[in-house]
Amino acid sequence: MRRVPVPAPRRHRTLGRVVALCVASALLTACGRSVTDGGESGRMPGAPTGVTAAAGSATSVHVMWNAAPAASGVAGYEVYRGPTKVKDVPASEHMVDVTRLSPSTTYVFTVRARDTDGRLGPRSRSVRATTPAAVVDHSAPSRPLDAHGRAVGSRAAQLSWSPSTDDRGVVSYDVYQARTKIHSVGGNQTATVVTGLRPGTRYSFTVRARDAADNLSPASTAVRLTTAPGSDDGRATAPSAFRATTHRADGSHYLDLSWVPPRTDGVVTRYQVQLDGQPATSLVWGGTAPREKASYSFFVGLGFESRKRLHRKGPGHTLRPGPFSFP
Repeated sequence: MRRVPVPAPRRHRTLGRVVALCVASALLTACGRSVTDGGESGRMPGAPTGVTAAAGSATSVHVMWNAAPAASGVAGYEVYRGPTKVKDVPASEHMVDVTRLSPSTTYVFTVRARDTDGRLGPRSRSVRATTPAAVVDHSAPSRPLDAHGRAVGSRAAQLSWSPSTDDRGVVSYDVYQARTKIHSVGGNQTATVVTGLRPGTRYSFTVRARDAADNLSPASTAVRLTTAPGSDDGRATAPSAFRATTHRADGSHYLDLSWVPPRTDGVVTRYQVQLDGQPATSLVWGGTAPREKASYSFFVGLGFESRKRLHRKGPGHTLRPGPFSFP
């Protein structure tokens, strides 16, 4: 058991404030935000970034965006065509095909993140895509040939292939990881970079060409590669399932924190607690750091009755709270 003194100026103002828990290192700080005493998250999700839209066929558009960090509190995304919501997407995904569109039409798309309390963040920037003209076409494009790729560090892969042929023209290429479509690029593009991969992991990718009539080519030969081992780059280092509750004992209030340590290449032994975005204290495990679930509890203020009793004792008397304690 290690004990760290409480920073006194922070104690009596903790309840009702936003608490954040960060993994602290020399190179990165990734935070998880708490659910406060009132049961609501301290901050709504931000606007999704990196939103793109590209026609997949005469009647579909592929919309993509950057995934939110795992511990950001995002439970899902809502995709809008103009003012109308057209898709709900779980937090584990960050792309969608919007279908049943009209040929030769320009559409505007935005994306909003929804947190675990059901609150919607602001809209992303607007992106536009124009569907090509409809054609009568019953012939699928040819199979993409010469598919090959290489790992780019520990979290990305670069893929390329030779262009397919089609009697009406290729509109897009779909990239699959195993049997799941994960990406799409325009028909004039024969290379792409797939991001968000895991270090030291083996992957298999294939590519299929699509024409304006939504005909799909056969899959290319599989591109198999293994990402490089390496240290975590910060995107998955925020503690998850971070919660803050309070309890009262002996006339005093206590803040109870709990979280799931991030899955990193090593064991996380140091955390930083923030109040309203400002560092409050650091926790350093001297023994075996928890891997599955961690918890931490500390004094935050006296209850009304305790303060009244203390006032009756007159000046010169103080009630000292106990120190921070953790495993």
